[in-house]
Amino acid sequence: MRIVVEDLKRYFGETKAVDGISFSIEEGAIYGFVGPNGAGKTTTMRIMATLDEPTSGDVRIGGVSIIERPEQVRRYIGFMPDALPNHRDMTITEYLDFFARAHGIKGPQRARTLTDVQAFTGVTPIQHKSLNQLSKGMKQRVSLARALIHDPQFLIMDEPAAGLDPKARVELRELIRALARQGKSIFISSHILGELTEICDGTVIIEQGRLLRAGKIHDLLHQDQPHCHYWIAARCEPHRLLETCMTLPLVEEVEIVGQEVRVQLPLTDEAPVTLLNHLVTSGLAVHEFRRQRADLEQMFMKVTAGKIH
Repeated sequence: MRIVVEDLKRYFGETKAVDGISFSIEEGAIYGFVGPNGAGKTTTMRIMATLDEPTSGDVRIGGVSIIERPEQVRRYIGFMPDALPNHRDMTITEYLDFFARAHGIKGPQRARTLTDVQAFTGVTPIQHKSLNQLSKGMKQRVSLARALIHDPQFLIMDEPAAGLDPKARVELRELIRALARQGKSIFISSHILGELTEICDGTVIIEQGRLLRAGKIHDLLHQDQPHCHYWIAARCEPHRLLETCMTLPLVEEVEIVGQEVRVQLPLTDEAPVTLLNHLVTSGLAVHEFRRQRADLEQMFMKVTAGKIH
């Protein structure tokens, strides 16, 4: 299900919280949403989830307008807010059952739905616990389960990893990947840019309500730098590997780092293939050849005023 945001604006008096942003998210893609605090991320997400109305502009979910047909759009959307309300008198099962009923899920289907979402999010063993007894990580799992109750095709997740310990972040990341494999489109805001680089296909960057960048992460990271880096290791002395790399004209820079060699190549599909073939035909037993992960945080700092939080 493709999502298209069209010239979205949201003004509060003289304050332009969202100021004419446009972008799209492909079906089954995970897109990160980043920007400094106060940039307009939550406002944009609330509008996309039909929880607020734009001053102008529109959002189309699978071709359906949130302005013209909000009730229909809500069937497609699952919204995970940045915090789970603290309903002290409700257990996990009671909480999820309430939302299943609100979505009109009845009888045996409701029971199956509750079983499925609790199993998927890993809360089945604690389903009878009260919400106020849960850790931050478990509350986020319950919040995700609630968003999945009606099997939406588009998930909006506002800071889902905030306040989680490293183990809980890894577990959440795996759940998000599993959802993407099911074909769901996912829009996720986070200040943890390394996490977004790990799981996202694309990103949207805003500041002061205005769009700065939007698109595939790979394209955005390299649109201003026509080269990339590779790490190489072979069963020989690093100096021999370095010297062999230097004999190939397309190698732009090369240096020894420990027992590996770091090489800068032009940003083309052919360059790494040519270099690897050159090393092998030169008699080197290459046992590692990997591309250096691009750094979303560096790109973010470059296009904003440098304020992540």
